[in-house]
Amino acid sequence: MISIFKKILDFYKKIYEHEGVQYKNNIKNTMEANVLNLLRHFSARRKGSFFAYHSVSDPRWTPCKYEALSEEGFQKNVFAYRAINLISRSISSIPLMVKKVDDGKESEIVTKVLERPNNHQSRSSFLESVVSYLMISGNAFVHHDDNGELHCLRSDRVQIVPNAYRTAVDSYVYGVDSSKFNLKNEDVLHLKLFNPLNDWYGFSPLQAAFRAIDQYNEMSNHNLAVMQNGGRPSGCLVVRNAENLTDEQRAQLRFDIQNAYAGSKNAGKVMILEGGLEWKEMGQSLKDLDFDSGRNTVAREIAQAFGVPPVLIGIQDSAFMTYKEARLHFWEDTVLPLAESIRLEFANWLSVKFSEHVEIILDLDAVHALSSRRESLWNKISSADFLTINEKREILGYLPIKEKE
Repeated sequence: MISIFKKILDFYKKIYEHEGVQYKNNIKNTMEANVLNLLRHFSARRKGSFFAYHSVSDPRWTPCKYEALSEEGFQKNVFAYRAINLISRSISSIPLMVKKVDDGKESEIVTKVLERPNNHQSRSSFLESVVSYLMISGNAFVHHDDNGELHCLRSDRVQIVPNAYRTAVDSYVYGVDSSKFNLKNEDVLHLKLFNPLNDWYGFSPLQAAFRAIDQYNEMSNHNLAVMQNGGRPSGCLVVRNAENLTDEQRAQLRFDIQNAYAGSKNAGKVMILEGGLEWKEMGQSLKDLDFDSGRNTVAREIAQAFGVPPVLIGIQDSAFMTYKEARLHFWEDTVLPLAESIRLEFANWLSVKFSEHVEIILDLDAVHALSSRRESLWNKISSADFLTINEKREILGYLPIKEKE
């Protein structure tokens, strides 16, 4: 029997090496099937029992394509949805000021464009779309059309066309259904998050969290199926007098078990046995699996990928003393760095588009979540005896007081 196993191993190893696929990662399922077939073969030769066995196979992760990311991550996972909305709405809520770098005066043309990017969106709604696409796909494409409007394009519909040397972007192609539109490089602002494996497209937090999202969604599906079916078979089906079964009957029995009772969609179904069949419990109960603890752990991983404190998306967390402290941490470590990056990208791009060197300033004094930081700064400056009144006012952004003659 050992020699038979060795021959099977050598046979499949040669196949996978020939195809260029690593043996250790791909032989498992095929070997498992052959081992079980051999066990059934030797069991049938003895006048004993035949058993149908179902083990845990390799996980099937959702493919990291835009539509799958959006559906499974944004639309079906409450924690990812909440995290994305929390980041996008926080950034879009920050008031903006646009000033000319040369004289410090307000840039009316750029201010007008940002306040009303297009006929369908305000500044807040437009920036929320930009940040949401950035969180879902790692890319956000903003197009300045012939009418002078700014539109945030759906990320999966934009294709980058590199130049002849593949060192920079030459143009973009926007595709809707069968229609293709060529967009000039200077008319498109491409915001992207760092991707170590791709020169052209970014890598999103949703992609980093997607295995945790898959686990959470599967646990939710499993729990729903258990509640709908009211039970959960997991174990080994023993067939007495198995020598009476043909190979076709054994194969059909394995197929029926797999099709009717395997997977989260069939969790909890009551198995009906007849004709000398016996069920041997082998799996873990819901209590053993500790689903509540597992779901909370996975939800924390999702929050961590987005840089959102768990308490802000509804998960109890002892890392922060208060909700106010967690929100301040969220703004300082996640919102402000991303908002600064977006601010600089828009300022550079709009300066070239409108031939006017502008600076976009974030009015952080209007952000209520940062009030505690402002109070701390004001107290430190007011207690600094080595600074004059005008020096203190300059640090806080106020104009100096004219001295009396």
